[in-house]
Formats: sequence, structure tokens, C-alpha cells
Amino acid sequence: MSLVGALRGKGPSGFGYDSTAEDVTAGLDLTGRTILVTGCNSGLGLETARVLALRGARVVGAARTEEKAREALAPFAGEHLPVACELSEPASVRAAVQVVAEKAGPLDAIIANAGIMALPERNVSHGLELQFLTNHVGHFLLVTGLLDRLAPTARVVMLSSTAHTNTYAEGIRLDDLDASRGYTPWGAYGQSKLANLLFAKHLATRLPAGQTANSLHPGVIWTNLGRHMNPVVGFAATLISPLFLKTIPAGASTQTYVATHPDVAATTGEYFADCNIAKPSAHGRDAALAEALWTKTEELVAAL
Repeated sequence: MSLVGALRGKGPSGFGYDSTAEDVTAGLDLTGRTILVTGCNSGLGLETARVLALRGARVVGAARTEEKAREALAPFAGEHLPVACELSEPASVRAAVQVVAEKAGPLDAIIANAGIMALPERNVSHGLELQFLTNHVGHFLLVTGLLDRLAPTARVVMLSSTAHTNTYAEGIRLDDLDASRGYTPWGAYGQSKLANLLFAKHLATRLPAGQTANSLHPGVIWTNLGRHMNPVVGFAATLISPLFLKTIPAGASTQTYVATHPDVAATTGEYFADCNIAKPSAHGRDAALAEALWTKTEELVAAL
């Protein structure tokens, strides 16, 4: 158990900081369920896919290339579906939607796990700052494209982050989504993670009864997500990780819990941390901002 985990203990759900994805699914039989996981080939996505397959689920694993997805899923027992989905390329996302719609059958959950973080310099593609495009718009395209493929009790799970609190004063700069007015690595990342949270919040109001949408903070984990960070920061993280950072199995727990556990089958529009409902920032509770973001993203997607 980490030092932080020892101090925090467990929450009302019976799980907490150091609970792992295997812990939160212990005793669950997911046979017959089909669950889509983006970023299935490394880090939290790989561990999430592994545990879902361990419990009997069929995993639709999305990665930047079909080869990467196939390699990631190959060790798992059962039949799984590898899918190419480069979230920063709308054509790739739309092609992934078509493959999933044709081959996967009804989806019992979508876990929007993939993402990029803290790019050191401003990078613009398709007229959008790359973190916003990849983390939010790409997943918006994927999830909304598959809404008619969701099972009656399906769950949409969006990986946000506590970094959603570290964004711009407006929360989301809807009039500056290419970051031309100024760019900071963590401000842009925080904006994209706030967008993930608000997407889930507003989606929850649009889904039919029985389907849910929630977001979560997985914890602070050193994974491939941090590949763009300063090497000095990365070295420091490896030194402090045994004491303060979550392990990958613990980091994958909250998304696995929200996607599968019967105790949260009817919970929707919430934000989770450490496998328990948590309180997001004021921006994260702003229903008007969530609706405005949805409308703006629909306009962006229509133009892509």
C-alpha cells in the first residue's frame, strides 16, 4: 500500500485509493458483455482491458493502429476485436465507428481512456489545439457515433482528471480552441480534461433511461501518457512513485468500477475518484457550460 493510500483508506463504495481493477471486479462475471476501451495498448487502458477479459468480457480494443490493438489483445483469453482509432484524425475515428457498428454488436460500455498530456509546445491540427482535439473532440466523435449501438443498460465512462481544475479562468475558451491567444501545456491539458467531464455530464441528460454517463479521475500514475513531459520531471516521478503515485492496477480501478460494478448501474452524471463519487470544480458542475460545449463541439464535428 502506498503512503497516500494508507492515509486515505476506503470510501462508501468499499473501495479506495489502493483498490485495483481486479479488486473492484472480484466476483463479477462479465461473460456476454462487450466493452470498448480506447488506448487499449498501454498503461491504464491495457490493464483495464486485461481485467475485463479476465472477468469474461469481450473487449473491443482501440489503439492508434489495428496492429497495436491486436498485439495488446492477443494474450487475453476469449475473442476480442482490435480496432484502429487515431483520435486526432476524424476520418480514422469515423472509420472506427463503422467497424465497431458492423462487427461488435451492442456495446455494454465505452471506456474513453486514451489521451495525450502536457504537450510542451502549441500544436494545432484541423484548426484545434491538439490536446482538445484528441482528448475531447475525438472521443465526442466516437461516442456520439456509437450511441445507437449502446445496449439498453450501457455505460459511457469518460477519463477526466483532477487536472480539470487547472484550466483557464473561463473554464473552456470556446472562442479560442486553437490556443492562438496563448498556450500553456497544463492549461490546455486541463481544458481538455474539463471537456471530458462536461461531455459526460451533458450526455447523461440526453441518454434514455437505463443508460448512464460518468467521468472520473484515475489518480496520478506514471504511464506512457507522460511521454511529452520534461525528462527531469519524469525522473523525479520514478523516484517518488513508490510513495505517492498510484500503481497502474490501482489507476485502472475507478474506470473499471464505474463501467462494471452493479452498485453504480443507475448512477449517472457524476464524477468519481478512488472508486467513489467526488465533487468536481465549479466549472465541472456548470450545466450551462456543458451544454455550450456540446453545441460548439457539434459545430466543430460537422465542419471536420
